[in-house]
Amino acid sequence: MAAKIEDPRIMFTSRNRRSPYFMATRRHGAKAYSIYNHMFLPMYYDDPVKEYWKLVKDVTLWDVGVERQVEITGPDAFKFTSLLTPRDLTKCEVGQCKYVLITAEDGGIINDPVLLRLGENHFWLSLSDSDVLLWVKGLAVYAGMNVNVQEPDVSPIQVQGPKSKNVIQTLFGDRVRDLPYYDFAETELQDIPVIVARTGWSCEVGYEIYLRDSSRGEELWNAVMKAGQPHNISPIGPSHIRRVEAGILNWGSDITLQDNPYEAGLGWLVDLGKKADFIGKDALKRIKAEGVKRKLVGLEIEGELQTVQNEAPTFPVVRQGKPIGHLRSFAHSPRLNKNIGLAMVSIENADLGTALMVKMPGGDMQAHVVKKPFIDPKKDVPKS
Repeated sequence: MAAKIEDPRIMFTSRNRRSPYFMATRRHGAKAYSIYNHMFLPMYYDDPVKEYWKLVKDVTLWDVGVERQVEITGPDAFKFTSLLTPRDLTKCEVGQCKYVLITAEDGGIINDPVLLRLGENHFWLSLSDSDVLLWVKGLAVYAGMNVNVQEPDVSPIQVQGPKSKNVIQTLFGDRVRDLPYYDFAETELQDIPVIVARTGWSCEVGYEIYLRDSSRGEELWNAVMKAGQPHNISPIGPSHIRRVEAGILNWGSDITLQDNPYEAGLGWLVDLGKKADFIGKDALKRIKAEGVKRKLVGLEIEGELQTVQNEAPTFPVVRQGKPIGHLRSFAHSPRLNKNIGLAMVSIENADLGTALMVKMPGGDMQAHVVKKPFIDPKKDVPKS
């Protein structure tokens, strides 16, 4: 009889950093962590399905200090930041956020951060999981522009769920509660300096609070929990189930350096007509003109999944026995009562209704291509 193999552990070594909220997450019983931007990211405290319902019914608090910021300042900051992204930043006012892409010279996606414009020449890139700080610093050395690039002392938390407005009103008042979607405000909470943005990774009503002094992490966490008690607040990890339902892409699984915006359905983030040059412009012009050979599609998967949720870039997708792509992420949606997923497949197999097969560890599973996002395609919920 083979010996039982125990689940591997992640050791809390000094090689990976801890957020200002790390000890709070330990006290509240975080059961699993992942490594994200060289930091510990709490993944869940309870059953992921229970956490999903807390998110969609009440209000939740997330430690997302792993969302590191690249800060760009200096006389040429606007020009330099425009070089990094295909989005036209002339359409981003001071006090606004924009979802942007950072592209490589071949059009590959280096990162998909939220950009915050704090001043005419003051930007933050709130990062997904890749070493963008090193990329931007390297570019700045050779760009011939007067800019300063650094990682500031900024650590976000997210307050997400339909009751998040009540919590934010208690903490910051009506002005911050009523921020338009993707706007932000600089403010303080009991003299703790923060920026509050009407953003989040859940496609529910939500806010991100960017702490600007890491020594005050415990105070901020405790204040949010206290304000949320009347509204049944719970700490949870970022909800994988909810983000798959919403079609929110996860860098490193759904999109990578090997994928371009048009394959990923993110062509709307590419402004080829913008006046400022940007890295990858020629490649993206060519890709758009020639058309893509692959496409990220939504799948409904039949049968019973071996696990409730996963990011699975190694699960092959086949059609009539021939490999045509890979499943990138999947989950069971409690509200739809369906298994759903995101897969990168060859373009000739991307039409709606196309019948496919996913080769899962427990056996082959029938699937077909469907529209995405799976829930709230116009994002009416987070905008409300």
